[in-house]
Amino acid sequence: MFNHWNLLRVLAAAGVALLAAHRAKAISVTVSTSAPPPARVGTRVTFSGVASGAGSNLWYRFRVREMGGNYRMIRDYGPSSALEWTASAHEGVYEMEVSARDLDSGDAAAASTLFQFAPVVTAQKAIVSPTNNSLVFLYSAPACRELERMRVTFWGPDGIIHQTPYQDCNGQSMNFYLAGMFPDANYIAYHTVDTGSPRSSSMGKTSMGVTFTTGDLPASLYSDAILVPSPTSASDHILLGSPIGVIPEANDLAGNVLWYGPADISFVTRIEPGGDMWGIVESTAGVSAQQLVRKFDLTGMTLLETNAARVNEQLTAMGKRQISGFHHEARPLSNGWVAVLGDVEQILTDVQGPGPIDVLGDMIVVLDQNLNVVWTWDTFDFLDVRRMAVLGETCPTAGCPLMLLADTGNDWTHGNAIQQTADGNLLYSTRHQDWLIKIAYGNGVGDGHIIWRMGNDGDFTINSTDPYPWFTHQHDGNFEIADPTKLLVFDDGNTRVTVMNGGNSRGQVLQIDEQNLVATPLLNADLGVYSEAVGSAQDLRDGNFHFDAGFVEENNTIDSYSFEVNPSGQITYDAHQNVIVYRSFRLTDMYTPN
Repeated sequence: MFNHWNLLRVLAAAGVALLAAHRAKAISVTVSTSAPPPARVGTRVTFSGVASGAGSNLWYRFRVREMGGNYRMIRDYGPSSALEWTASAHEGVYEMEVSARDLDSGDAAAASTLFQFAPVVTAQKAIVSPTNNSLVFLYSAPACRELERMRVTFWGPDGIIHQTPYQDCNGQSMNFYLAGMFPDANYIAYHTVDTGSPRSSSMGKTSMGVTFTTGDLPASLYSDAILVPSPTSASDHILLGSPIGVIPEANDLAGNVLWYGPADISFVTRIEPGGDMWGIVESTAGVSAQQLVRKFDLTGMTLLETNAARVNEQLTAMGKRQISGFHHEARPLSNGWVAVLGDVEQILTDVQGPGPIDVLGDMIVVLDQNLNVVWTWDTFDFLDVRRMAVLGETCPTAGCPLMLLADTGNDWTHGNAIQQTADGNLLYSTRHQDWLIKIAYGNGVGDGHIIWRMGNDGDFTINSTDPYPWFTHQHDGNFEIADPTKLLVFDDGNTRVTVMNGGNSRGQVLQIDEQNLVATPLLNADLGVYSEAVGSAQDLRDGNFHFDAGFVEENNTIDSYSFEVNPSGQITYDAHQNVIVYRSFRLTDMYTPN
């Protein structure tokens, strides 16, 4: 006779056995460190995760927190199982969490380890210590009282005074990176403590000076030759270059190296106040998990990182198209989020040619402080796919993104810059459409509709008698921070040069009337060279302008030029670099982007 209770007992026993078997195979993680604790603040330690009970297709995530605090992301899930990290602000016990996921089974587990970073200073005298970068040093000072603040002043053989940003005192030791120094040179540094009031700022407590000597340069830096010297009154006296596939470096306006960056960054995209930087790692291996966007500090240490494969997991869950990798831009937004550009592909039939054709567009992806996707904008959703690339560009060729759907395709948009505008929207530069486009971002709640398109065949008229006044194939279109009615852009000029049968790249400044959709040129400087790709544009503190012509073919080489131009269009500074420089920046110091 059938007994359902016996059946239930059999099924329950089977379920318990299956659960036990699953648990027996469940993934687990152990965390190891390259050195035992404690280590001094600023000493890099390698944290490694090892997963057991799992297959070989594993991803790892690294988060850290101070004891009693909240975790913050350093590296989101990706194939790397090790992270080099240190506490650089102050001493304490930190908990490093390493999570592992088996991508085949879906199993996941996490483990953590406590690690103590001890203060560098043990008495009342400051100490200067070397870091992994021979031109960056760690200045460690004794604790100061709460409600006070501290900064460090340092100088070397040129007599130029450098000052770090202020840090608020918190009862623990104070630590500052010193950067922007000559190699193999003697420096002296001291710190000042005050309360932040105008009176105390000029009468702060000053420490004794500490002397130290900087180190040698690495062998593989590019050269920076001065063709037109800068006047002694020039502002923003540091030139930071972001070459493609070469170590980034900063020079003074005489061409002397003051800083260099990590070797594993494809190029630097932007600089944050305080000196942290954003960069892109473009891998040619064709694996989306190796296409990275990374924030790093002045020593080159990773502060925040994710990869295209991890972003694609989130895009898929949101019902969005996937990206093949990151390119051209990663730029912090006003609330601490970051906007990055990714490549998007679609096979379109009988749209940009007969039959099926792979069409390459862009996606703007906005990530929050923990690298969660919070907003996206896709060219395929908002632009007319029937309007092909102006010069009919196709891939593969130099500058093309990673392609996953076909061997060849139409390089439709080729975006290269993003800027958050003063009203909380986004300015997007699409090189192959010859347009700057304002997008309804609405500080993260906008619907993404196109507010306007600027450029030839766009929504603006231009007050100019120039036979070809508009920028084409432009780079780094951006509104001035001090005056958001002025727009700067590096006009590579590819379309103009093709139509006019010759010409040079230009540095442009436009007065923009958004209400009436009118652009009026204020500066249209012929730079004397033709840069058929890359470039940047920036306003300087003294009223002049900086333009990077980063891809100039001459004498069987491809190199670059950095120009300073005054408001009348005269070149007042010209430096030549023997590499392709994707973007360059003029800085007041290594902590203060203009």
